Amino acid sequence: GTGNPYFTTDTAAVLRAHEMRAEILFKATQVDGVSDKDPLVHDDAVMFHELSYMRILEKQLHVMDMTAISLAMEHDLPIQVLNLHNADNIYKAATGGEIGTRIYNKLKYL
Repeated sequence: GTGNPYFTTDTAAVLRAHEMRAEILFKATQVDGVSDKDPLVHDDAVMFHELSYMRILEKQLHVMDMTAISLAMEHDLPIQVLNLHNADNIYKAATGGEIGTRIYNKLKYL
């Protein structure tokens, strides 16, 4: 646990990232990025390379709990979802490489 009752580890991570004034939050997980359905169950799952917070909320994509996504959106904290099991992924993400799925407020960057 995180020591915060009623908070998931995802929400706690977003909260801590905001408190630290992090520029981005990396979510290392079991899959390559955010998909339209669970890629571990569905072979035809389609992965997104970038998404807005609102798109995740509208489509109820299961990347993080909705509180974590809402909190990241409120504080304009980008999230990079990547596969933990690929050895170079964290390095690629930290150095700006295209890896996984980037979640951010697209309107800010248009």
